[in-house]
Formats: sequence, structure tokens, C-alpha cells
Amino acid sequence: MPTTTWNRHHILSLADFTTTEYDTVLQTAASFQEVLSRRTKKVPTLQGQVVANLFFESSTRTRSSFELAAKRLSADTLNFAAATSSMTKGETILDTAKTYLAMGTDIMVVRHREAGVPNAIAAEMDRLGVRVSVLNAGDGQHEHPSQALLDLFTITTLIDPASPRLELLKGKKIAIVGDILHSRVARSNIWSLIASGAEVHLAAPPTLLPKLFAEYISEELGVRNQELSPHFSTPPLFLHWQLEPALQDADFVMTLRLQKERMTAHLLPSLREYHQLFGITRTKLQLCKPNVKVLHPGPVNRGVEISSELMDDPEFSLIQSQVTSGIAVRMALLYLLGSGKA
Repeated sequence: MPTTTWNRHHILSLADFTTTEYDTVLQTAASFQEVLSRRTKKVPTLQGQVVANLFFESSTRTRSSFELAAKRLSADTLNFAAATSSMTKGETILDTAKTYLAMGTDIMVVRHREAGVPNAIAAEMDRLGVRVSVLNAGDGQHEHPSQALLDLFTITTLIDPASPRLELLKGKKIAIVGDILHSRVARSNIWSLIASGAEVHLAAPPTLLPKLFAEYISEELGVRNQELSPHFSTPPLFLHWQLEPALQDADFVMTLRLQKERMTAHLLPSLREYHQLFGITRTKLQLCKPNVKVLHPGPVNRGVEISSELMDDPEFSLIQSQVTSGIAVRMALLYLLGSGKA
């Protein structure tokens, strides 16, 4: 395991992650990926600790990935489901969290449809003075740190399997396409990719990528960069309301799930038109670098964000690799948060 000291008690956002923290996560995940390739895939690292998956919102990949990651580290797991919990009887979110605290939970993995819920639970744990870490597994339209980190790991291990690190993406052109305005995945990926020195291009219809969004991100980046170094210039972030400029000579293309409720909100004319203009196909990838790779956080609307044949094409698609990477990365995050508690 990497010997770098890890001082972060909660993982709620990537907006203030340092280069050292990114590299620590990547190197730790690489170590666990090697563990997962063995016949015996379990290590006693978090034996005796309790990881509670508090998923107030439905999930398949993220929830299963965190549960399996905890079990691979020999932690005990508790799984919460809002529909069958005391919240149906009026219990508050913080009271639910304190109930799991009373059961001896060491790490809470929290997912909620409202932004800020993991932060509120983390603040309550800190107020109580307990050594419980909170990991944001996706909150509203805020962030999804572990997804962006597994995307980062998927890409960097493709470039250098033996030594994944942030600097490998410096100068790479990465296009993020889809419902960027409402995407927590996009926000977390923007922070991590720009921290790497990559050239980030955002592409979507104007209703899903307003100019104010880029101005907000650029302002946040400016503040963060000034905190890091007054001489640090903001890496380029580009907006496109047509797909072609974003794809031109791109090294990687990240597509985002198009939430069908955007249709009822009159933000899109039709799914068919969206696919024609912004859906990723083999033909459109001809604008990219010859060895371009495509990512998608899932679940995928086949034939909308990406053509079905492209999604299943191992020459271009990294979608299954992302799912596999997710276990190693989430093992790394749980290990880094839990290693100081044993």
C-alpha cells in the first residue's frame, strides 16, 4: 500500500482534492486491483469495522460496489433501504444516521436525491465528536466523488497499468457529453480532470449546458487555484452546443445518462433528435483520435446517449471496465478512511 499519510476524515467532494490525494487513491486502488485478481480476493484490512450503506435513493452499481468493496476488506456491512425503514413512520435522516451510529458504525456511505445530505450527516457526526467517516455516494445535483475517481482510475490504468497517476492525463482532450447541468457525475469529473491538466470540453444542448454553468465552474476553479497558488493558471474548460467541436481529436469521450424527466420539463424536443445530435456512434467517433475510448457511468439508455453496438464494442467501450474499477477504487476509499480507526 502507498505510504502517503491520509488526513481526510470525510470524502464529500472533489473540489478541494489535492494532487497527492488523487495519486494516493489511484495507487491504493491499483494495489487492491491486484488483490482482486487473486484466487482469494479478501484481505483483513477493516476486520471488526462496520460500514453502513445509507442509500436513500435507488442504485445498482454504486450500492453493490460499495457493499462488495467493504466485504473484500472484511468489514461488516449494514444496508439501509428507505422504503422499508422507520423513515416511513416519520424518522428524520439525522435520527436514522444516529441509529446506525449507535450500532457501532465506523463509515457511513450516503446517497440521497437531495444535495447536501452527506455533508449534513458528516457535520452531525463531527458535532457529536465521534470518529465516524462519511463518504458521499452521490447527492442530488452536487457531486459523485467515487464515480469520478473510478473514471480517473479506469483511464489512467489504461495508459499505465503499473503506475496510474494524475499527471498521465495532462494535455489529453476529454469530452463530456450529455445532461451536464443536472449531473453530479459531470461536476466531480470536471474537478478531477481539470486537476490533472486535461483539456475538458463540455457538449450538450443549451438547455442542458447554460453559459452560466461554465461561468460558475470557472469562478470556483479560480478561487481554488488562488488558494493553491496565486501563479497557477486555470486549465482550459470549453463549452460546445454542437457535438463535433468537442469530439474533434478527443482522446476520451464521457457520455452521461439522459434523464427522461428532462423531456417532461420541455428541455428537449425528443429522444430521437437528441441521439441524432448528441448520441455517440462509431461514425461520430471518426472525429476523435484513432484510439479514442468511450465511458459512461450507467445506467445506459441504449440508442439515446450511445448506440447499442458501440456500447458493446470492446475496441472503444470502457463501460464494463468502469464497473470493475469501481470495486478497487471503493476498496481504496474505505481503506483510506478506515485505516486510522483500527
